[in-house]
Amino acid sequence: MFDLNDVAAIHQADPQNMLGHILNLPQQLEDDWAAAAAIDLPSSFRAIDRVVIAGMGESAIGGSLLAALMAPVSAIPIAVVRDYDLPAFANGLNALVIASSYSGDTEETLSVFEQARARGCQLLATTTGGRLLELAHQFGVPFIQINDQPQPHAALGWSLAPLLNIASRLQWLHDLKEDLAEAVSVMRAWSRDLAAESPIAQNLAKREAGQLMGRIVFVFGAGYFAEVARHWTGQLNKNAKAWAAFEALPEADHHLLAGTDWPHEFSRQVMALFLTGRADHPRNAKRAELTRQMFMLAGCNTDMLIARGQSPLAQMMALIYLGEFMSFYLALLNGAEPAQIDALANFKAAMTNG
Repeated sequence: MFDLNDVAAIHQADPQNMLGHILNLPQQLEDDWAAAAAIDLPSSFRAIDRVVIAGMGESAIGGSLLAALMAPVSAIPIAVVRDYDLPAFANGLNALVIASSYSGDTEETLSVFEQARARGCQLLATTTGGRLLELAHQFGVPFIQINDQPQPHAALGWSLAPLLNIASRLQWLHDLKEDLAEAVSVMRAWSRDLAAESPIAQNLAKREAGQLMGRIVFVFGAGYFAEVARHWTGQLNKNAKAWAAFEALPEADHHLLAGTDWPHEFSRQVMALFLTGRADHPRNAKRAELTRQMFMLAGCNTDMLIARGQSPLAQMMALIYLGEFMSFYLALLNGAEPAQIDALANFKAAMTNG
């Protein structure tokens, strides 16, 4: 079994330096906020009354996190599209479509971009290059190009920080600059206990990774933390090459609890993780505890993970940061290389060839 106290072995098992990218996430957030702040936004963006963010995987999660932050306080509705087609309500100059593609070649996102252009929507692109950047140049679409190019599944700062900056500048909600600064501070402070040099005894991420070995992981979150749970599952899939799924509370309490009886042996293979924090609605916090108890009675292993920070953004990012480290350490325990995503690349190639 891999020794997570062996710092040299950790770095040797990480030839593409995924751990370095994880440690750099706070800096990535700061840099990508600044990259967005440096571009001029058209004055016509002030007339926007609906927003669609189109993306897949890591390129979409920033939109989902922004939508979660805005839902309780903003009159501007945001839809996140993880598919080929633009919703019918998105048309004309009052609709803004933000096309987010790390590579710039994501076929679903390019499809939405072309539909938005045909319908006369206002457009914004965020990408590192590819076809999306070519189209932005061709049609005079404002764009945010991120030059720092970490692994695609280590690019959350690129996916999220520009959107936070744009939402703040267009006054879709309060200015998030101070909230982002708090998030960065919380993450950097926690990194000392989560980094490779921190031993298992004081490293929550290493201990939790050990609990996930050999188990199918269900991640639960409510409100602000539902999209954090979604992100955790994606990182467990991509970094650790592990089975994982997410469920949102309170919805899961209206169906999932009824399905924990069969197959009888399955529950012993399940690890149910519940994400919570001060930002949770009090009733959802109670639901998380009671749902955890029900899973324990069903024979599942469970744990409750509590966010640090004061603002909702800081709490969301603190739990995201913990999940990044956990998925990294689980990859090593599974004998997987964290940065390697050949399965996804091979599937994309098969779709292209088809």
